[in-house]
Amino acid sequence: MNEIVVYGAFDDVRSRQMRFLEEASKRGPILLLLWSDEAIRAIGGQAPKFPAAERKYFLESVRYVERVILIQGFTDPNSLPGLPEFRPSAWAMVESELTPARQAWCIAHDLACIVIPETELAIFPPPPEMDRERRPGRKKVLVTGCYDWLHSGHVRFFEEAAAFGELYVVVGNDANVTHLKGEGHPLYNQDLRRYMVASIRSVHQALITSGWDWMDAEPEIRALQPDIYLVNEDGDRPEKSAFCAENGLEYVVLKRLPKEGLQARTSTDLRGF
Repeated sequence: MNEIVVYGAFDDVRSRQMRFLEEASKRGPILLLLWSDEAIRAIGGQAPKFPAAERKYFLESVRYVERVILIQGFTDPNSLPGLPEFRPSAWAMVESELTPARQAWCIAHDLACIVIPETELAIFPPPPEMDRERRPGRKKVLVTGCYDWLHSGHVRFFEEAAAFGELYVVVGNDANVTHLKGEGHPLYNQDLRRYMVASIRSVHQALITSGWDWMDAEPEIRALQPDIYLVNEDGDRPEKSAFCAENGLEYVVLKRLPKEGLQARTSTDLRGF
């Protein structure tokens, strides 16, 4: 199947952009042509929130994206670079990004123009049930957290956790996040947070906690019966290690380290709390 090209800055990907990538991927494998930092400054007049290396790393982790190519040099937002090298079958874009110049360019280059309606980007279907797709012999690894502003640090944590086995991420329910972190938290509701987490390819399944306090994932842990409960240093709590000791779960604490070459990130800083 020929690739579907998408093209842009993809700086600070939130649920709307993720939904676009999901919808575009239903038309074919996605080749994402990513604007450089210089192109973003030239087109938008300011530097990106995240540098190109971090944006590329994050996007390569998204299950809806087949491959990412960083485009260097001049970038025209109304035409695709690199043709005929890439040879996509279509250019996919959000309805609000369709311009007469883009439409004319697609016609001139015999390229289909796929337009995703804005209304589709506000609908967040629940992630599919994935347990039946488990690879035999793999351990079940469970991690928990708020994941209120999904970033490259989370992606790296998920990758490291998935090296231990099939990864289940249990996202904190809204009421309990407010209870633990205070008013104003979470910034994004539990369904959006689960949707974003489930979009990362190293995540086998994403769920929402139904319990309370630091062990709000206890009902999900008892239902899933994981082999390993894995946390990073920030998430290490006596309640969690005690629960694992009492219930025969392996408890693993990872150091909080960014992907090599990337800046350390925290949701707290990105949200401005």
